[in-house]
Amino acid sequence: MVSRFGLSVALATPFDASGQIAILPMVTQARACLGAGCSSATLFGTTGEGASVGTAERRIVTEAMLAAGIPAHRLVAGVLVDAAEDAAEQARHALQCGVRNILLAPPSYFKNVGEDGLFGWFSAVFAALGPLARGILLYNIPSVTMVPLPLTLIGRLCAAFPGVIAGVKDSGGDWSYSEALLRAHGDMVILIGDERHLARSVRQGGQGAISGMANFVTGEIRAMAEDGRDDARVGSFVLELLRFSVIPAVKVMVARKTGDERWLTVRPPLEPIGSQGRQQVAAAYDRLFATEPA
Repeated sequence: MVSRFGLSVALATPFDASGQIAILPMVTQARACLGAGCSSATLFGTTGEGASVGTAERRIVTEAMLAAGIPAHRLVAGVLVDAAEDAAEQARHALQCGVRNILLAPPSYFKNVGEDGLFGWFSAVFAALGPLARGILLYNIPSVTMVPLPLTLIGRLCAAFPGVIAGVKDSGGDWSYSEALLRAHGDMVILIGDERHLARSVRQGGQGAISGMANFVTGEIRAMAEDGRDDARVGSFVLELLRFSVIPAVKVMVARKTGDERWLTVRPPLEPIGSQGRQQVAAAYDRLFATEPA
């Protein structure tokens, strides 16, 4: 059995007035979440607007994290690109830095692709990485990519690339898929991205989570990811976040937690949430988390 993954915060990315990544508050947020009990911080995932962060910027941020004293084994790097060459380049630098895992999404520009095509794309990435290839977390998030990862594809990749695939992050929100994934591949790290299903998945053998909500309710998400403890407040707040564009809504909460309005900025094509929406998100949080867990 693999060692337990635990809770990784899907770190949001702050931008300054010129649109550049604000390194210091990002490092500070990573430290705060790790200090609050997260086992790692995931950089450049969906919550971190990873598809909008370029290769050169990734290098700068990763190296800044290391220079700030955050151990490489407590970092996960998201890779969310379409060209296998670009995916390998981004993963290569992170792996050379010693990160714990690579969170690798399938290519998403082409829709309705077959399993053989996806197998070929992942194979090309791993071939380009060569002996560096390790610790890959396949990322199932079809609501964003429109490219689901069939269980048979996961099995084929594991068989073809032994020791390369560490597990799967399932953010599909489909419990029947999650349950089948846990049954078929429970010997790997299975992480659930939809917090509404998190505690149940842990009780059925899941290894934890990569969670955007861990940016601002770290302790509550940790109890779900590590102990399988239900918290109705979390599920209710997920529904509140889904009333808005989720990434800007999460950043509203990080800005509120830190008192730093740079967190409100998102990169185009995303748009920030207006003042009325920000008030609604904050009011929902106060209403739910002013009470003890149900």
